[in-house]
Amino acid sequence: MNIWRLGDKVVSKDKIDHIIERAFELRARGMSQTEVAGRLGVDRTMICRLESLGEIRKGRKLAVIGFPVKNKEEVYTALAREGVDYIFLLTEEERWDFLGQKSGLELLNTIMDMITMAHTFDQIVVLGSNKRIKIIEAVLDKEIVGYEIGQSPIQEDKYVDTDEITRLIRAIKQ
Repeated sequence: MNIWRLGDKVVSKDKIDHIIERAFELRARGMSQTEVAGRLGVDRTMICRLESLGEIRKGRKLAVIGFPVKNKEEVYTALAREGVDYIFLLTEEERWDFLGQKSGLELLNTIMDMITMAHTFDQIVVLGSNKRIKIIEAVLDKEIVGYEIGQSPIQEDKYVDTDEITRLIRAIKQ
């Protein structure tokens, strides 16, 4: 057993290694930082810091967020092929399900986690209405590349041209 005396504390490095391993397993399965922190009994910021400490990828990190996207799977495939680091796309139905499945507090925590995560990206492309693009830019307080798919309020899925979005991603990455 790997035990360390740190002042008046006795710390098990094995226990720490196990918690870190479990945290990464749960995150890799798609759980949010808040969900993992709750399951492991630690603060969410600890999960965030662990991920930052272990990050090895260099270069600009790119995220694409969009809703409501009619051809979601086709757009997702095109973005993944271009090496986009984070893709969050929803149809109109999925958007309402996302909102309806959470209590007010759960929704607030999820949105706060998403905002925190969004700050880790160098560039964010937002596919959405003119109003949503401006709101996300204001909330994140950083420059956003907006790809307008309609005027607010959008209440139905909108088709996104994959050739156009691919050209946009390539231009951003250069």
